[in-house]
Amino acid sequence: MDDEQSIRDFISLGLRHEGYEVEVAADGHTGLRAVSSFKPHLVIADLMMPRMDGWEMCRAIAGDQHRGIIILSARDETGDRIQGLELGADDYLVKPFDFGELLARIHAVLRRRDPSRSRMVRAGDLSIDTGTRDVAVGKRAISLSAREFDLLLYLAINADQVLPRQRILDEVWGFNFFGDENNVEVYVRYLRQKLDDLQHERIQTVRGVGYRLRGLSSAPEPGA
Repeated sequence: MDDEQSIRDFISLGLRHEGYEVEVAADGHTGLRAVSSFKPHLVIADLMMPRMDGWEMCRAIAGDQHRGIIILSARDETGDRIQGLELGADDYLVKPFDFGELLARIHAVLRRRDPSRSRMVRAGDLSIDTGTRDVAVGKRAISLSAREFDLLLYLAINADQVLPRQRILDEVWGFNFFGDENNVEVYVRYLRQKLDDLQHERIQTVRGVGYRLRGLSSAPEPGA
C-alpha cells in the first residue's frame, strides 16, 4: 500500500515476477478492505498514506500471527522505527530501497511467521535449508553470501537442467537488474571456490548456453 503509483508498480511487478499474488492499494482505507478480502500473508505499507496512515494500518491489522507487516517510509528516525515495530510491524525499510533487499526481508518475515515454508533442497550430497539458509556438502558447512545462496538454491532446484545465463540472471538477480551475464559467471566462480569444485564437476559449464548443477551425484561421470 502506497500513495505513489510508481512505487506500487515497481513493487507489484517485481513480486509478481517472483511468483507472488499481489493486491495493491493507494490509500489506507482501500488497503484495509483489501486485507479483509484478499487475506494476504504479508502487508507492505507506507507510513504517509491518505485517509489512513501506516500507523493506523498497523494498529488495525496487527495481532494475526500468520500475517506479516513491513513498513516502507522515507522517515528514517530511530523513533519512527521503534514506533512501527511496537505497533506490530515485523520490519521497517527506509526509502529509497533496493528491491533485492525488500525481497530478502519479505522471505525472512514469511519464514518467521510460517516456519512450514522452510524446506530442504538436496542435490547429491549438497543440502540447502531454505528456512535457516544453511548449506552443507556432506557434513561440511558452507558459508555463502545472500546472492551466492540464491544462485545455488536456483541451480539446485533445477538440478540436472541446463540453465541459460540470461534465464539465471532474470530469475536470481531479477528483471530490474541492469547488469549483464558476466555477473552470473563471477558468482558461479565464487560458488565453485566455496564448494571446492575446482574441476567443475558439480557446477558444469555448458558451452555457449549456461550452467548445470549435477544433482544425482557429486562424482564425475565415467569418461568425463
